[in-house]
Amino acid sequence: MHATISMNCEFTYFSSSLHRFSNIMSMQSAQKALTFAKNWMLPISIVIGISSYLIYHNTPALYPAGPFFHELITKGQAVLISALLFLQFLKVSPHDMKLHRWHLIILTIQVSMSALFAGLATINPGSGASILFECAMICFICPTASAAAVITGRLGGSAAGCMTFNVLTNACATIIIPTAISVIHPSASISFAGTAAAIAARIFPVLLLPCILAWTIRLTLPKFHDALAKYSHWSLYIWGLALIIAMILSTRALLLSNLPAGIIAGIVAISIASCALQFIAGRMTGARYGEEERITAGQALGQKNTGFIIWIGYSFMTPVTSVAGGLYAIWQNLFNSWELKQSRRAAAISSKKGR
Repeated sequence: MHATISMNCEFTYFSSSLHRFSNIMSMQSAQKALTFAKNWMLPISIVIGISSYLIYHNTPALYPAGPFFHELITKGQAVLISALLFLQFLKVSPHDMKLHRWHLIILTIQVSMSALFAGLATINPGSGASILFECAMICFICPTASAAAVITGRLGGSAAGCMTFNVLTNACATIIIPTAISVIHPSASISFAGTAAAIAARIFPVLLLPCILAWTIRLTLPKFHDALAKYSHWSLYIWGLALIIAMILSTRALLLSNLPAGIIAGIVAISIASCALQFIAGRMTGARYGEEERITAGQALGQKNTGFIIWIGYSFMTPVTSVAGGLYAIWQNLFNSWELKQSRRAAAISSKKGR
């Protein structure tokens, strides 16, 4: 009798221990999966985005649903970017949004290079060279990506500094871009005011409304703000989803362009050069003010809202210039992926030295 009770107790203890061990292993597996997803979010999103459009492009049975998918993706991107910015602004106090000298320097670089390429594009309108200069112009004139603050924070830069430049460059874009368009493609049907209104209508609801909402909650409902701020880490996953959409749009622009090989090669070269120059110029400018500023200025100037480039290209410029946005998205995200890998490696080396 006692032996039976003892065996039952041992079996119960063993079952309980096995259950606890199973739970621990499940939690560890989930944590490893989450860590893997966070570390490799960018390349995973790139692969999913490109693969998704390639599957659609090579599956004619899906074509009837194309208009629905396009509407879903374009509106979904705006919602995701708004949510991303809302979570970012929850973490950043209005007092943190300070204008620094390096903001004005990299803005001057952005505007002056855009003006240079816009002027060169008018020399021989409609030529291959003119198209390439237009591509360079929109790569420089494009505002900072909404997700730039996420990457900046993960690299050790200032999210607040990046977001300050984001607001600044988007505000300038509503004036600079219509001016450039009226110079390169003067048309009675597209007025300066009409172009500016179209750009403002696209920028400000996505950029300003999340800011106003987040800071209103901060000032009027501090406890609710603190509760929402606990979910600010979700911005990383929202950024991953937004990147998938960006890569879908970029792949679409590339495949539907039907450009001659020479023009494609030229746009590839222009997009790579524009991306590299802006990251380098930003980092060199910020390095004069400290390591944090070096990272922040590099991301602020180099990481672009490539969906905006694509939209500007096919809406107001020579339509094939939208391909530059798709290519720029690939180069900047490959560079960001490399940066994050280097940052993790440096952190791992530092951790080992500290032991």
